[in-house]
Amino acid sequence: MTTRLSVKPLRRYTPLQWRKGHTHPSKCYSTLPPNARLNVPIDYSTHPLLYHSPSSVRANPVYPQTSSSTRQNLFQAINSALKHSLRTDERTLVFGEDVAFGGVFRCSMDLATEFGPERVFNTPLSEQGIVGFAIGCAAQGMKPIAEVQFADYVYPAFDQLVNEAAKWRYREGGTGGHIGGLVVRMPCGSVGHGALYHSQSPEALFTHIPGLRVVLPRSPAQAKGLLLASIACNDPVIFLEPKILYRAAVEQVPTEAYEIPLSQAEVVKEGKDVTIVSYGQPLYLCSSAIAAAEKDFGISVELLDLQTLYPWDRQTVLQSVQKTGRAIVVHESMINAGLGAEVAASIQEGAFLRLEAPVQRLGGWATHMGLAFESFNIPDVTRIYDAIKRTIEF
Repeated sequence: MTTRLSVKPLRRYTPLQWRKGHTHPSKCYSTLPPNARLNVPIDYSTHPLLYHSPSSVRANPVYPQTSSSTRQNLFQAINSALKHSLRTDERTLVFGEDVAFGGVFRCSMDLATEFGPERVFNTPLSEQGIVGFAIGCAAQGMKPIAEVQFADYVYPAFDQLVNEAAKWRYREGGTGGHIGGLVVRMPCGSVGHGALYHSQSPEALFTHIPGLRVVLPRSPAQAKGLLLASIACNDPVIFLEPKILYRAAVEQVPTEAYEIPLSQAEVVKEGKDVTIVSYGQPLYLCSSAIAAAEKDFGISVELLDLQTLYPWDRQTVLQSVQKTGRAIVVHESMINAGLGAEVAASIQEGAFLRLEAPVQRLGGWATHMGLAFESFNIPDVTRIYDAIKRTIEF
């Protein structure tokens, strides 16, 4: 028996038809609608969360007041911190997949040329091996800075981090032994087209583990100071870098070395009616939502940047919520068992009698990151704006 198939040719659109408003049949991504007010592209070149002049960065007392500064993006600021550590401490090592070539995001660019293959080198494609080697180096007094090429790839190294690195000081007891100086860097978060294996934000997995410190910066100047503080810390540090900001976020960064204290939140913007707690790239979305909400509702919103996700700064968060009476926690990682749940629970325990509304949590949906739906998965300006509205109207 013969089966006959009827095959129709695919319809083709001419450029003229596309200009008249037809959608290309293979287009499977979203974009902002006409006349959009909230979910518009972030203009990092003028964003108030970034320091666009030398005087603005010096206005923040956490940065050197007499240092000159240069415009750097995020990967350049990280490169500057790595270079300083290599120059000033011969115990510093930098290694990972393709690190000697500059790394896929150029964070280790030119380091192998300046400091040689014995201190900056490539490793095999084995995250467990990379982190295990780093732990051994730190145990012998070195300061290893290991790179996991994407945070999505860190899971084979989870046993090394949880059962070896995190327990080291506890296991040493009164000997004083530690593996301080061990920093595991990894790019994280959505970039718009990373899909299943290049978009994950696994920070909540590590904030459950005592003995690890977890850090996630939002800007170049912050990244440099937090990375240098992480290298100087006596605990192993998971240092997550929002890869969407590697080139997008550009600001004035002091040329001198400086450290930003770990486990200390920053009050980015003061307010009196609502507290928003966030970290990393979502802070830019929060800032845009705050600007619109303050204009529309006549309120004042306080914005906090955790900076260090574990151990995080409970005191600053509770002081803010006790003042405002309302709280919203925003993060890109999945909402289920995310850091927002821990922050919300701590607010309920420490500021319950001052709350005027339930604590709101916004995060990525509890699903995997589909390529075509990435922009719908993570919080956007509209979701944050709506959360502010619900909170003040409760």
